[in-house]
Amino acid sequence: MDASQHQVIYAPSSEAPRGIKSVFLAGTTSKVDETDWRENLSASLSDLPVTIYNPYRADWDSTWREDVTFAPFREQIEWELEKQDKADIIVVYFHPATQAPISLTEFGLCTRTPGKAIVVCPEGFWKRANVQIVCAKYAVEMVDSVEGLREAIVKRVSGHGSSL
Repeated sequence: MDASQHQVIYAPSSEAPRGIKSVFLAGTTSKVDETDWRENLSASLSDLPVTIYNPYRADWDSTWREDVTFAPFREQIEWELEKQDKADIIVVYFHPATQAPISLTEFGLCTRTPGKAIVVCPEGFWKRANVQIVCAKYAVEMVDSVEGLREAIVKRVSGHGSSL
């Protein structure tokens, strides 16, 4: 693989994707584990020709207002929606320690596009049964752990997985 085809693009960058496929990392953003699941997953995929859209922002300020008229907040949400539309794969991670209302919204947006989503919803997530039923109805791939994501993404990128 040409190493130049792997990249991670962080919000709100408008850098052009170089990967053969692209992956948006939706889901839990709260600091609930010792390590960041997005960083771990991105590192584990560094041998693949993928562009990873990571909505994490190092410059995020907790004083920012969640208001449509507040430019930095609006920019973030619009960036996330645009990159989810562009992505070949959307990973949605529901961490059991979170309620994840925005992740549930992101999940709902991508379930109707066949082969677009891979969901991680471990035991203990408060709405796991709902997520399982939606995944079954719309043939959305669901794995039980973040560790299972790498294998699922590799299959999609190599053409051995879902409809991609």
